[in-house]
Amino acid sequence: MKTLNRMFGVIALLCAVIFLNSCDAPVTLTSWKNPADNTKVTRVVIFPLFEKLEYTKPFEQSMVAYFQSQGLKTIGSLDFLNPTVKYPMDDVLKKIDSLGANSVLVFKYTGTDKSQSYVPPTYYGGWGGGYWGGGYWGGGYWGGGVATGGYWVTTSTLNLKASLYVKNSKEAVWTGDITVTDPNYVDQAANNIAKDIYADWVRNGLTGGQVMTK
Repeated sequence: MKTLNRMFGVIALLCAVIFLNSCDAPVTLTSWKNPADNTKVTRVVIFPLFEKLEYTKPFEQSMVAYFQSQGLKTIGSLDFLNPTVKYPMDDVLKKIDSLGANSVLVFKYTGTDKSQSYVPPTYYGGWGGGYWGGGYWGGGYWGGGVATGGYWVTTSTLNLKASLYVKNSKEAVWTGDITVTDPNYVDQAANNIAKDIYADWVRNGLTGGQVMTK
């Protein structure tokens, strides 16, 4: 019985850990679209304006991969620009025109918010089962289980600003304020963001695709 209780506690703890590790980082998107602009996005360039290449590259690649999987022609900025070279904006625009793109999706990092919450301890197993008062009271059963919790958890919320520009328009025709909670992998977070953005574009008539389930 003692061994069984301990095994139950360990299994419960492992299940909780597996569940937490398997969850995607939650993403929220708050968007706005210019109601006076009816441009359809036919070929879009993804432009993450991040400071580090190790963030830019997987983010861009995941965004491109998802959009293309939905039939939207997409190009990453790193496909035609050298990240170590500083280009005049006119040269960048000429390159975009030469690729036949009619829109550019720009991402900017706007900061990270952090908050803390306390996880109270939870006790699994470790009780003497049916041996109450039968000679096993205090005989090593209590305290033989698995305790979890009793610690502080820090939650990090990443904030991004997405802006969609179309050809011959000086102002963004669509914007999105994005939050990502506790992202572990850049490519996974970018894939989730791409899903939300694409679904929003479909609802707003920016592309002729269909809203796909996550």
